Amino acid sequence: MDIRRSDSSGTLDEALQRLHLSGPERGGWLSNHAPMAVEALVRHGQAPAVHRWIDRYRDKLDDMPPPSSPVTDAGWQDALGDPGRLADWTVYFAHALRDRHWQEVLAEWWPRLLPGISAAATHGVIRVGHAVRTLLDGADGADSGNSATDMHGQGPRRTELAHALGYWAARHQPLPGVSVLPAASSPADGLAAVPRIGSQDGGIRERLAQITELPGAPSPEGPDPEHVRARLKDLVRAATVRYATHAHGSPVMLVHAATAPNAVLRTLPALPPELWQPSLDAAWSAAAAVTAAYTPAAGEPPVQAPRGLTAQDVFERAAAHGDEHAVKLTDTAVDVAAWDGAADGTPDGGTPTGGLAMAAALRSMALIDPVT
Repeated sequence: MDIRRSDSSGTLDEALQRLHLSGPERGGWLSNHAPMAVEALVRHGQAPAVHRWIDRYRDKLDDMPPPSSPVTDAGWQDALGDPGRLADWTVYFAHALRDRHWQEVLAEWWPRLLPGISAAATHGVIRVGHAVRTLLDGADGADSGNSATDMHGQGPRRTELAHALGYWAARHQPLPGVSVLPAASSPADGLAAVPRIGSQDGGIRERLAQITELPGAPSPEGPDPEHVRARLKDLVRAATVRYATHAHGSPVMLVHAATAPNAVLRTLPALPPELWQPSLDAAWSAAAAVTAAYTPAAGEPPVQAPRGLTAQDVFERAAAHGDEHAVKLTDTAVDVAAWDGAADGTPDGGTPTGGLAMAAALRSMALIDPVT
C-alpha cells in the first residue's frame, strides 16, 4: 500500500516530528518502537488513531541524549558501536542526508552496518526498513500536504532515516565468532535446524554471546538478484509461520526473527543489486540468532485463523490491541498473506501459508499483553 493514499492528512509526518524529540532508547537499552509502529499504523489505514497511540506510549519515551563528540568521515570507525554516541551519529546522518540523496547515503552505509545487524535486538535495521519504506513511496512530507522541515532543513522522513541509521551505528554489534553449519535447503528447514542456546536466562546480549554455531544461509535458487529477493521472502514467510507454533518461547523477542528480515526485504529496492546477496546473508544471521536465543524446546500445534477474517480485519485487531510488537508482527504477517493469496485466513484461492501468517498475528495478540 502506498502510504500517501492512506495518509492524505500528513499524520505520519506530524507523528515523526513529534517523536524526533525523543531518543531511540529508554532505560539504557530498551528500544523506542514508536516510529516503527506509527508507520505501520498509518500504512494500514489507522492514521486517526496514531496520536492517541503516541499519547499512550509517552511513558516509554526518553529525551534524546546530548551530543558528546562529532562523528567524522575520517574517524567514524572509532564511534561505531558506541552507544554513548547516539546523538552524534544522528547528527552525522542528518547532515549526510541533507547534502546527498538518501539512497546514495544508504548504499554507502548499508554494507558497513550489515555485520552488526543484531544491534539492539535488530531494532536498528527494523527502524531503517520502516523509514526506507516511506521514502520509497516518493514523499518526504511535502507530497503528503505537510511541507515542514526540521532543524536540519529536511523533511521528517529523511530525518527518520537519520535517526534509524544513527541508532544502528551506535548499537552496532557483530555476532561473536560463530561456526557455520551446513545450510539447509530452505529457510523453514534452516530455522528448524538452528541449535538452541543452553541457558534461557538473561537479555539478548547475554544470549547472543552463547551462540557458537548456526546453519549457513539457504542459497537462492539462481544467481539473479530476483532469486535473492525470492529467497528473502521465503525467510520472512518461514519466520512468520514459525511464530504461530513457537511464539510461546518468547512472544515479544521472537517477533524480530520475522520483522528483521522483512526490514531487509523492504530495503532491497533502494539498494544496488550487488548488495542484495550480502543483505540476504545478514538477514538470515539475524533471524537465526534470534531463533537460537529464544526458541522453545518444542513447538505447539498451529491454530488456523477463523475463516472469513481478512488481513485488514486482523490489522484492525492489532491496532486495537495496541502493543507495538503485535502491530509490527501483524504488519509483516499482512505482507506474507498478500504474497500467498490467502488474505481471508483460508487456503482458498491461495496457500495455507497466508492463513498461518494471520494465525501468527493473532497468536501475538493472545500472548502479549494489550495496551490499556
